[in-house]
Amino acid sequence: MPRTLLRNLRIFDGVHPELIEDASILIEGDRIAAIHGLDDAPSADETVDLEGRCVIPGLIDAHFHAYASDIDFVKLEKLPPTYLAQRARHLMEDALGRGFTTVRDVGGGDYGLWRAIEEGWIAGPRLFYCGHAFSQSGGHGDIRAPHETEELCGCSGRGILAKRVDGVDAMRKAAREALRQGAHHLKIFVSGGIASPSDPIWMLQFSEEEIAAIVDEATRRRSYVAAHAYTAETIARAVRLGVRTIEHGNLIDEAAARAVAEAGAFVVPTLATYEAFRRSGAESGAPEHLMTKLVEVAGQGIEAIRICRAAGVRLGFGTDLLGPLHRHQRDEFRLRAQVETPFETLQSATSVNASILGMDGQLGTIAPGAFADLLVIDGNPLSDIALLHEDSTAIHSVWKAGRPVGN
Repeated sequence: MPRTLLRNLRIFDGVHPELIEDASILIEGDRIAAIHGLDDAPSADETVDLEGRCVIPGLIDAHFHAYASDIDFVKLEKLPPTYLAQRARHLMEDALGRGFTTVRDVGGGDYGLWRAIEEGWIAGPRLFYCGHAFSQSGGHGDIRAPHETEELCGCSGRGILAKRVDGVDAMRKAAREALRQGAHHLKIFVSGGIASPSDPIWMLQFSEEEIAAIVDEATRRRSYVAAHAYTAETIARAVRLGVRTIEHGNLIDEAAARAVAEAGAFVVPTLATYEAFRRSGAESGAPEHLMTKLVEVAGQGIEAIRICRAAGVRLGFGTDLLGPLHRHQRDEFRLRAQVETPFETLQSATSVNASILGMDGQLGTIAPGAFADLLVIDGNPLSDIALLHEDSTAIHSVWKAGRPVGN
């Protein structure tokens, strides 16, 4: 097994707020074998002197959509899957180049894309996928305009990112089928959203019996359920029924945040998508209903993070970008700096997200036994988070599975 020594560096391990100074990292194969000082570093097949640069764990985006290669979902659904797969490839490759060595796809990502990455056909991040997200009829994943029936739109209820599921039995069958296809988690919409044309943000989606059914199916498979939820009411209801991660959570209040913390659940904010739509959504082709609904949730994201931090909620890191707006993926660091310390944001994007994935100690950290997924940075992001902003050129190199993958 080849041994690579990265020497003369500083380490942020993803867990602790202080750097490990004057260190070396020994990599064997695709894993970190040991952390050494400068003076006791062993010999290796290859030695790379990083000249005092900072090394941090590869970043994890816990709210990603590989097949969301267009802002307009209606347009997206009319494109051939073979075409969308090629666009997904480029989105994944670009994400890796930005330093995201792992992504959690919460709607659309599937076994085929995962396998292509695992076999090396795509030079993309590690992929954790759910397959289709599940929506009730008239819910966030139902992209039909109010006047359209299935006969008019020619749609089957199964789209690129989501499928319609109604009833407890249908929910159990859909969950079992997704898990059979290798899904790492399951995803449901329990409130309205901005990208869908007919459901108000405040809407309670899925019955309690339907939510309990999918949680039961996931739990028995040692998996979990993620839920798109904006309002305090939908968030509290979801975690009471066993949902493990709340996606977005912009309209959370103190009581709902306490409920999330007491349940041991996570919230994954996605500030980057609202800012990206605000800046360039209209010119990038966002539909009118999306831009109208954006106003209802966009301004509350920062306060939601403050409320969650005060309640002790574990916060992940996600972006939820669509189409050409994926280029703003690292803008999440700039936005969260308004309310968090650099350590808090970096921890969210590394070790906390690894916990969400069930990969504690293997991803999101620099420690013996972890995958050697790394970012080498000119400067210290714990003191200057701007080093990770989208316009920064401070990322020296990106490493995945023990090898550099380029910038």
